[in-house]
Amino acid sequence: MKNFPKSLIQKLQLREQNNALRKLPVSNNLIDFASNDYLGFANSEEIFNQTHDFLLENNIKINGATGSRLISGNHNLYQKTEDFIANFHQSETALIFNSGYDANLGFFSSVPQRNDIILYDELCHASIRDGIQMSNAKSYKFKHNDFDDLETIIKRCQTELIEVYIVTESVFSMDGDAPNAEELVTLCEKYNCYLVIDEAHALGVFGNSGEGLIQYQGLQDKVFARIMTFGKGLGCHGAAILGSQELKSYLVNFARSFIYTTGLSPHSVATILIAYQYLKSEKEEIQKLKNNIQFFNQEKLQMGLKPMFVYSKSAIQCAIIPGNEKVKSIANQLQANGFDVKAILSPTVPEGQERLRFCLHSYNSEKEISEVLKLLSTFVF
Repeated sequence: MKNFPKSLIQKLQLREQNNALRKLPVSNNLIDFASNDYLGFANSEEIFNQTHDFLLENNIKINGATGSRLISGNHNLYQKTEDFIANFHQSETALIFNSGYDANLGFFSSVPQRNDIILYDELCHASIRDGIQMSNAKSYKFKHNDFDDLETIIKRCQTELIEVYIVTESVFSMDGDAPNAEELVTLCEKYNCYLVIDEAHALGVFGNSGEGLIQYQGLQDKVFARIMTFGKGLGCHGAAILGSQELKSYLVNFARSFIYTTGLSPHSVATILIAYQYLKSEKEEIQKLKNNIQFFNQEKLQMGLKPMFVYSKSAIQCAIIPGNEKVKSIANQLQANGFDVKAILSPTVPEGQERLRFCLHSYNSEKEISEVLKLLSTFVF
């Protein structure tokens, strides 16, 4: 067998030299300020038991989907769950994908056509950018949440013969901030553009029932497609694209990440359904999360930490600490004191924008929030 390719060894060595080599973390018992399990659903024994009971009551005792949904994997539970999701999100239809990554790859690689134009926020998630790279459409980025810049680009590239797709996130995964959705909708209507919004980090966090930021603002009918990811606030796995019946039919026919993969197991789909039912009926955890977000913002203001944080009213709070070595050192100190706070390094974020990423949850206590911010202040001041 040949040795490992030298070019790949060199790339690994360069990552190590830049203090940016990724390694799989070991599970720990630290206080959680790192996971995306915003409402604690991933560790909910009640959801686990309800899912198990639901499968037994419906005589579903199958471990796998057995094939792609277009061949043998489209078990009856899919339709029930997609109908529930569509109704919950006030959408005409919902189509479940195996993950948020698969959903974004499937959508952006198939929907925008050759000579169409995709305009995307410069901080859009890697899955969106990867999907765009697979598209035959032309693509241009606009400055983060800067709709003057976006309008300038629209004017420059729009013609009657092409479609323009505007792409952003309702909550950005690495900053925790949000665009002015109403202004963006108005801009898209003015220039007859199709608006696509990834709501991965808004589901379970915004709205009275955790329905997401767009629906909370009553803009769901103004958006061409919403991507809902279940691995964050819903605490399970998978994703759904919300939109019209025509969009669903198109994706079933042309989204390769949907067509050419084995479907989710009945257990996975049942977990999505039960989690959504729990989300609809359970308001207490959502309110606890909102209270913790408010408390975190108050504490960082009182401790003089606000200037180093990106403005955010979401469950993602990021303290900018430039330099991989420095931010990793502070993260290690916080972890040594019992708090699981992760450093986000370049190249995941641009060089000079390295940060500590605090993820807030309904189950974090005010005492834990105060203590972790006090520790941060001792390490940075």
